Amino acid sequence: MFWSRRGDRSLRRWSPWTEVGAGDVAMTVDAAAHCAAIVRAGNRDRYIADLLAPDERRADLFALHAFDVEVSTIRGKVSEPALGEIRIEWWRQALRGDHGGHPIGSALAETIARYRLPIAAFDNLLQARIFDLYDDAMPSLGDLEGYAGDVVSAVMQLGAIILAGGREPGTGEVAGFAGVAVAFTEILRNLSQTYGRGPRYLPADRLTAEGMDPTNPTLRKSEAAARVVAEELRQIAYARFAAAQKSADSLDRVVMPALLPAAVVPLLLKRIGRGDPLRRITDVSPFWRQWAIWRTARSGRL
Repeated sequence: MFWSRRGDRSLRRWSPWTEVGAGDVAMTVDAAAHCAAIVRAGNRDRYIADLLAPDERRADLFALHAFDVEVSTIRGKVSEPALGEIRIEWWRQALRGDHGGHPIGSALAETIARYRLPIAAFDNLLQARIFDLYDDAMPSLGDLEGYAGDVVSAVMQLGAIILAGGREPGTGEVAGFAGVAVAFTEILRNLSQTYGRGPRYLPADRLTAEGMDPTNPTLRKSEAAARVVAEELRQIAYARFAAAQKSADSLDRVVMPALLPAAVVPLLLKRIGRGDPLRRITDVSPFWRQWAIWRTARSGRL
């Protein structure tokens, strides 16, 4: 288990049926279409990658990735962390069949059963996502890599199992490397937004080593330390992507769609290196992101 702030608090029962916002898709639509719409709106790279998967696997991938979008955006949908933990607990039960007909919950429960996906991977992901609800600093670089493994690498591995028809896909190592590369890149890409609430995703041990007090990031010297650590993460992301490329050389091409979001990592890291991640969000145009994903899918190599 990566993270917990819940302690022994009792949780009231939360149901997504009672908290439908103006932007939510109607719960009466077909579950597969609903999941696809969630992924398209919440993770465009993943949506493009799923479209490049075989037709017979696509709906299951959309179910997995719609769940991922939903749990990764919980913080922005709740007014306080306790409510976010209630949602996470609801998802924990939904994965075991207690979903009340929720379109994503029901679709994912079927997918888990169809491919015998390991429920422990989902539990670890949900436990790690509790960290997102709070403003505490990431304790160490090792903890950050563990977080990346739970919330990104695991999703890649689960997607690869689906693409392999429930068989062992042989992607454990490459998913581990690629997931860390993607997670670190996204952290750096969005650092200007998260840093205002504290360093959070920058590891406290590395900030301390650079002379920064992670509990007081407003000091002038703190920004210099944060930039040093951000650059360290950028270099680690490059190294993990290179390791993923090497590990992916012998993979069956059928599992490649699970790894395709990593294709945009070099583009983003190059752009991040040219700017100041503490001051503005870094991005690459949708065209070039889609081009990188399509080119990688066509070549069969990261």
